[in-house]
Amino acid sequence: MFGFFKKDKAPPADGLTENSAQPANVGQAIGEAPAQAAEPVAKTGWRDRLRAGLAKTRAQLGGQLSGLFGRTKIDEELLEDLESTLLMADVGVDATQWLLSELRQHVKRDKLETPAQLRTALQNLLLQLIQPLEAPLQTAAHKPYIIMIAGINGAGKTTSIGKLAKHFQAQGKSVLLAAGDTFRAAAREQLMTWGERNNVTVIAQESGDPAAVVFDAVNAARARGIDIVLADTAGRLPTQLHLMEEIAKVKRVIGKADPTGPHEVLLVLDANIGQNAVAQVRAFDQSLGVTGLIVTKLDGTAKGGVIAAIARQKPTTSPLALRYIGVGEGIDDLQVFNAQAFVDALFDQAE
Repeated sequence: MFGFFKKDKAPPADGLTENSAQPANVGQAIGEAPAQAAEPVAKTGWRDRLRAGLAKTRAQLGGQLSGLFGRTKIDEELLEDLESTLLMADVGVDATQWLLSELRQHVKRDKLETPAQLRTALQNLLLQLIQPLEAPLQTAAHKPYIIMIAGINGAGKTTSIGKLAKHFQAQGKSVLLAAGDTFRAAAREQLMTWGERNNVTVIAQESGDPAAVVFDAVNAARARGIDIVLADTAGRLPTQLHLMEEIAKVKRVIGKADPTGPHEVLLVLDANIGQNAVAQVRAFDQSLGVTGLIVTKLDGTAKGGVIAAIARQKPTTSPLALRYIGVGEGIDDLQVFNAQAFVDALFDQAE
């Protein structure tokens, strides 16, 4: 079960405020009022939640594929219909073209004769395509390990930070939150509320320079021997160049507080935006050098195929990794990305 870490008594950095630690309700979602005592509810496993979370995408993709692969033979009409189905599931033009090209080669080379064989080949190719995205975060190399969180408004940054903090606490690590979104009061208050309920220190200020908040948070974490720093940033659109420069400044200031940091730059993407996610990856990567992604809200969209489109992107700096995916509002509904589990759930093979 989750472990909690109490604050030490070190004073806050000048001009900054810290939350007070309060007893936590372990299963409580961020921003919710404490729940009344209730009968224990059996928790479903991650693969079951993933399968349920991808239901809309599976209905869009898998439902169409069932009809296609129920045909009697492999022909050009089947391949053309398959192409349309993949595009409708937001797999993207580039990824769809790659998949169809590889499938045609498999049909010839492996002498595939039945649509069922084609389905197996497609499933294997999709796994091959997204497998390189699977790269769990390794945080042991630095202390504190500084994770900078970026993304547009509404993508789920602040909520993801709360869930990540729980995730790291479950690994026995201490966590400190930096409320670097000084423009949206609700973001700061949300982090403060979460910190109070779960004994996690939050470094925040009501207004001012977000880079200064993050700078002091890194120094506080080093002084207290904290394992993980999660630094929130204000949401912004990639077209807002002056704001993109501001978030780049936050990254530079982190480097002044710790020359090795930030150790991870996570971009949070809302799966509902489909192919627009690809454009966001490019824009934020150019400004920040994104090292990892979090894809949220997969349960609310039929556009889960966008992960295949993301896999075809070539980052400008370091290799891109899909660190976590989210399939619900629950505290445990953000988990490490596993390519095999994702493909199994997408093709309804989890049972």
